[in-house]
Amino acid sequence: MSKTGTVYTETVVHAAPTQFVADAPYQLAIVSFDQGSRQTVRILGERVQIGDMVEFAEDRNGVLFFRKAQGAAGRPASPPVL
Repeated sequence: MSKTGTVYTETVVHAAPTQFVADAPYQLAIVSFDQGSRQTVRILGERVQIGDMVEFAEDRNGVLFFRKAQGAAGRPASPPVL
């Protein structure tokens, strides 16, 4: 698994499974990696959006946690409306 990737999609979980009820609400994201694979991960810290770069933070009992990459530009800016 790569240590960095790009957010493919994301959601916030409000109605969590029993083992994660104390953590709710929390953000999940599907992250695309350079080699073409995708993985569902939990997001720590600042909320991410589709297109944001993320980096590996930690593995808690098999649950992968990523955070917004430091210094990442994130999503490209929208083109100006003319």
